[in-house]
This record gives sequence, structure tokens and C-alpha cells, in this order.
Amino acid sequence: MTAAGTISQASALASDWPGNFWLHLLVFALIILAFVLLTVIIVIWLERRLIGRIQVRPGPNRAGPFGLLQPIADMIKILTKEDIVPGWGDRLVFWLAPLVAFVPVLLIFAVVPFWNGALLADLNIGILYILAVSSVASVGIFMAGWSSGNKYALIGAMRNIAQLISYEIPMVISLAAVVLVAGSLSLNEIVAAQDIPYILIQPLGFTIFFIAALAEANRTPFDLVEADSEIVAGFNIEYSGMKFASLMLTEYAEVVAISAIATSLFLGGWRGPFLPPFLWFVIKMFAVFFVLIWIRGTLPRLRIDQVMAFAWKFLLPLALINLVVTGAQVLFWPQAPYWSLVLINVTLLVALLLLWSRFFRLGGSRVGV
Repeated sequence: MTAAGTISQASALASDWPGNFWLHLLVFALIILAFVLLTVIIVIWLERRLIGRIQVRPGPNRAGPFGLLQPIADMIKILTKEDIVPGWGDRLVFWLAPLVAFVPVLLIFAVVPFWNGALLADLNIGILYILAVSSVASVGIFMAGWSSGNKYALIGAMRNIAQLISYEIPMVISLAAVVLVAGSLSLNEIVAAQDIPYILIQPLGFTIFFIAALAEANRTPFDLVEADSEIVAGFNIEYSGMKFASLMLTEYAEVVAISAIATSLFLGGWRGPFLPPFLWFVIKMFAVFFVLIWIRGTLPRLRIDQVMAFAWKFLLPLALINLVVTGAQVLFWPQAPYWSLVLINVTLLVALLLLWSRFFRLGGSRVGV
């Protein structure tokens, strides 16, 4: 074990901290809720400010210093709006949909380690738990679209299901490669195994996971679920007031969850020199979120047929190739030095992306790199 690994193990938090199982669950449930809500407020402000800079405008700067109170002002405005329920919709399902969409996203953080041992439940099937729970959130979005009694809302909900099915497969395969390298499904153990970040050992796996996660969270350029130019806001068109705020909270909580999972699986999680482990986790998480904002401010929205073709014809074959190569490396070269794995896998990433972009056509035009 490396010196860093020894220090991490020595500073591990007890599994029943602060000394009682039920108290542990209560404390970490409150920590997760506070962390998600506070982080969502920060990322909303950060996204609006950075998008403003990308678009050569100041962004929100009136409410508080640097516009820091703008998310609070928006929240107060939304919560005071009239709560309208369509008369031709399903009232009960319409009311339950935001709750069904938000709770699974919150449950994802139960297995995300903020530092060694600092998590609600260190499940030995952590990745499977995340994949299972995250899929339930789409049920809430479909409920919202179906119960609205609006054809545009229903189209947006159906697009969400189509994207979920299409991009879930390459995402799962990319995560399987990480499990092969780490030898565990526990996120805490995967972080502890990263003597170097897995983004260097699994660059193709990270690329596939990141793109698929964008589609899963309906982020640009895959935000066809809320395509205002086509279906006038999609599944949430009939929502207002607190219910709309809940759906918006779900969307940004998914972004926070993606950043936290990518940090844990590919960026070494809480591991790092000098700074406290939790601070390292937050810094890496916001670095991932910055890339999400950068993509939103740069790339245009794709067509729905392009989104589906990209998943099945581009990402899925690359994910299978990455899984086979990773399995071969683990089976036939288990003691390979890190520098050789980094060199081989980065070369594989560049070669496959260049090769695939020459043969893969998206809507009549070739995808260039």
C-alpha cells in the first residue's frame, strides 16, 4: 500500500460514527440533504454567471454582491406563484411526479463517500445501487408528462425514456470497466484503490460515462426532453409554483450527483495532498460541473434522431471495445505499471475517436474530431 493509502486508511471514519447506527443514519441523512440543497443553490448561481461570461454578458449581478442572492430571489418568486393543476390531467399523479423524480436523486448520495468512510451506507454493491435508483427518477419525469394531459409534455416524457434506455447501456458498460480495474462495486473502496485517478487509466471509459451522463440528466446538447424550440419546455410545461421548483431542483440535483459520481469513480474522490479530504472532493466535483457548464454554453442542441444514433452507433461499440481491452489488461497483465496503462489507454482513446469519427455518420454528415 502507498503512503497516501496508509494515511487514508488511518483517517477513515468509523462505520457507525458518531457512535450509534441510528444516529449515524440520521446525521448523514441531514448532512446529505443540506449538502445537496446548498450545492444546488451554488451551482445555479455559478452556471448563470459562467454562461453569462461565455455569452459576453455579466449574468445576474443585482441581488446581493456578485448576484449571490439571485437563486434565493428566484426561489421566493417561484414559491409565491399560483399552483395550477390542469383540469384534464390526472391530479394525483401530477402531484406525485415531482416527489418521485427528486427522492431517487437524493438517495444516490447515500453511497457517495465525502471522505474515507464518511458516507451513509458503504454498500458492497454501490454502483449497482446507483444505477438502479437513478433509473427511478425518469419514472417521475414520465409521470409528469403523462399526467399533464398535454401532447408536448407527453412527447418530452417519451423522449426521456428513449434517452434513458439508449444511454444507460454504454454507461453501465463503461462502469463495468472501472469495476474490473478496482475489483469492487463499493464507491468507497474504488476511491481508496485509486493510487492514480482512473481518468488516466480509463480515459475512454470516462469519456463514455461523461457523455452518457449528460444524456441521462438531459443536459446540453442532449436536452431534447425540454426542447423549447420544438415542444415548448417539454414534460414540465403544465407545472408552476412549488411543483415546478421541485422539478427544477431535481434537474440540478442530478447534475450534482453526476459530478459527485464522476469525482468518486474517475478523479480519486476525496484523495489528495495537503488539503482536507472533503475539500478535495468538493474541488473536483465543481471542476466536473464547470465542464458541464462549458459544454452548455458552447454546443448546440442535437436532433432527436442524432441523439439516438449517437448512443447506439457510436458510444455502444466504443464501450464494448473498452470493456474487452480492460478485461484483457486485468487478466493478462495484472501487475502492469501505471505509466504503461496510461500510455496504452490514452493512445487507444485517441485512435478510436479518430477512427470512429471517419466512419460514423450522424444525420447525413460525418462527425469530425
